[in-house]
This record gives sequence, structure tokens and C-alpha cells, in this order.
Amino acid sequence: MGLKYFGTDGIRGKVGGQILNEASLRRLGYALGAYGKTISEGKPLTVVIGFDTRESSPWISEVLIEGLNEHHGYIFNVGVVPTPAVAFSVLEHQATFGIVITASHNPSSDNGIKLFNAQGTKLSEAEEAGIEALFEKIPEKAPRLDLRRSSPVDGLGAYIAHVRSMMHQQCFANLRIVVDCSHGATSISSPAVLKHFGAEVIVLNHTPDGQNINEGVGSEHPKGLAERVLQEKADLGIAHDGDGDRVIFCTEGGKVVDGDQILGILALDRLAKNALEGNALVATVQSNLGLDNRLRAAGGVVLREDVGDRNVAAKMRELGAQLGGENSGHIILSERSTTGDGLIAAIEIIRIISESKKSLSALAADIPLFPQETGSLRVEQKVPLESLSCLKADIARQEKSLGEFGRIMIRYSGTEPKLRFLVEAKTDTKAAEILQSLIENAKLDFAASQAPIST
Repeated sequence: MGLKYFGTDGIRGKVGGQILNEASLRRLGYALGAYGKTISEGKPLTVVIGFDTRESSPWISEVLIEGLNEHHGYIFNVGVVPTPAVAFSVLEHQATFGIVITASHNPSSDNGIKLFNAQGTKLSEAEEAGIEALFEKIPEKAPRLDLRRSSPVDGLGAYIAHVRSMMHQQCFANLRIVVDCSHGATSISSPAVLKHFGAEVIVLNHTPDGQNINEGVGSEHPKGLAERVLQEKADLGIAHDGDGDRVIFCTEGGKVVDGDQILGILALDRLAKNALEGNALVATVQSNLGLDNRLRAAGGVVLREDVGDRNVAAKMRELGAQLGGENSGHIILSERSTTGDGLIAAIEIIRIISESKKSLSALAADIPLFPQETGSLRVEQKVPLESLSCLKADIARQEKSLGEFGRIMIRYSGTEPKLRFLVEAKTDTKAAEILQSLIENAKLDFAASQAPIST
């Protein structure tokens, strides 16, 4: 199903662009309210809305609220909160749905909208298609309402209290942790929770000014985190993205841990306690084959789903699985949260470190991964992959040479104008050679089709 506005994770784009402009946002707010009334089952329309620290986020929130207010519902404004706090607030207030204004790890010039249903899970593609259909029916020059009424609610305080209740106070005593908040929505919550659990916390990048979110910091730029972990002689480091639904980890030795190893650490801990439903971890097609091998040896299995934490969560619900995620740092622990939550994932890993008396580097080393190379090609037009004849021929040739000791995956990004490549092989050299060959053949195809690219 091809959608016009929604991508892999909600709506995302430049502020002032096709949909993130005042007129379109007001129409979208009205469409969201209309959608809510169709699923409210006769109950009053109730919406939770929150946002990250971008300068544009409060304004976008207010314009959406204006459109929503035409439906005479109740709007709880939780202000600046991590994305999973909105999902939690939806459940707490028994809301019809929730809205988060965020562009996740993108720069401050971008923004976006993520949506949660009454169960605190992300909307399906079919539901997003229904919202798009409602949006298209609204006149482009709808009258301005100037009605921006909402009720302020302490969503951040409620979320912090909720996460604090998951473990005993002082359970992380004697641990030193560096936390990079990316000048984003976790700037208060993550340090507060970890300090409550007794950890000594060194906080980085927790003074948002509207423009500095993700700017050379956070989960996309962990170099500063790694350097500070070494400088402070810390036990580990964690870094969030701007909206806090992801987390990456750094060992005591200043090495960033692969997201698949983090998933493996969580799965092995539960397998050892016979506490992993169906002995299954739900990952995506991008996860490393080494993860499969290690879990198989421990009596577990990796089940794969399409890229996107929404897809992982849906498969988990279908199977009744408790653990799933993406190697990008989206981790879903269904017994703790309905959606990916970077802080909850972090405290689970720290709990394992504390209980096992092992370092993060030792835990990660227990999950050896296949050599993997990734790359991307920026494109201005996402032509069908099957039309890229040079690339197709190269894929067939390379897959034959890899046999069962590697794999190739190529897909368009759902949130950016990029063609993404992933190669796994027996050696780093082999993986790098194949990746370069694939990218060069893709360039030939785009040149022949006259579809512009940039590297």
C-alpha cells in the first residue's frame, strides 16, 4: 500500500514543506479528529498530544489542536516528553489516540508526527491510509478557527514515576553511567530515573535550545559519548535520539555496542531464566545472522519482520512475544511498554550488568556477529528496484558467491530519499568489496534512467 504522506514511522519532513505548514497542519488536525470519532465507540473524543524539544514543535502542536478542537473533544497536552511517554499517557487517560510531534533523530529543521492508538501502539498502514483519505476530503483553504484549547497535564512526571516503579531504589548503586540526551526529550527523564536507581550519572547534551537537538550528539553521533566514558572511567554510556524511543550503548572501554548484540543480551538473559515466551526474539530483516546463530545455540530463535519498529511490535502482538527490536536501537519489551522505549531498554541492560557482575563488553562479546557493511545512495527519485538491471545482475552474482555464509539486502529508506545497502560475509574485506560493487552498479542504473543521485 503506497501512502502519500506517511512513511515508515509517521509523517516526517521539512518544517514549512508539503504538510508541515499551517494550512495543511490545521486540515490534518481536523482529519485526525474525524478519525478519532470513527473509532471512539460513542465515547467522547480524547487526545493526548506531546512533543520534543524542536523550536517548531509547540507551534505544530497548537495548529493541530486548532483542527482537533472543531470536534469538541478533550485534549491533554503533556508538553515536552519522550515519545513512549505519550503512549503511556494514552493508556493512563484512556484516550482515543495520541500524537507526538517529533522527527526523531533528524535535524531541527525537520519535524514530524507519530500516532498511537488507544492501546498505546502505533497505527497500522491501513489506519494511516484512512487518515490520508479524510485529509484529502478537507478543502485546502479551510477556514481558520483560532481555537487552540487544551488541558495541560504533567505527562513527564507521571512517566518518570511509572519507570521508577519498575525496580527498587538504589538498585544501580556503585555504577557510573554517562548519559547523552541529544538535547532532546529525555533531557530530564533519563537522568532522573537513573539517579533514583542509585547510579552516579554524568549527563551530556541536556540543555535544548530549540535548534541543537541531535546536532552532532546523541545516538547518531556517539563519538563524544565514547570519549567521555573513557575520561570518567564509567561502567557504560547510553545515548538517546531526540525523542527517546531509541538507545545505543557504549562499553566501559569506549566501544559502541552493535544493536543486535544488545538484543542478544536481553534475549539470553530471559532464555537463561526460562522467561522468554516461545523462546523467540522478533527482529528485522536487517539484523545480523550472528544473532540467529547465538540464540539457536541457547535454545532460542530469531523471527524476522520488515524494517520498522511498528512492524516488529505488530508481529510481537501476533505471536505473544515479549522481546523485539531493531539494531538501530528501537527495543520493545512488551511486559514493560507498548512501544519502543530507550530508557526502559537502558535500565534492563543495566539491570543485567548489575545482576551478572559482568561488564557490558563481556556480555556483548558473548554474541559474535558476522562481518557486516552498510551504505546508502541518496536519490531524488525512488524508481522500482526491479528496473535496476545492473544492480539485479550484480546481486545474483554476489549471492551465488556468498552461499549460506552471507546475505545482501537492498531497500529504499522509509523516511529519507536514500537507497540503503546491507552486506554480510565471512570477512570484512569480502563484505566491503561486495558493497562497493553494488553501489557502483546502482549508480550505473540511475545514470541510465536519468534519475539524479548524490553521494
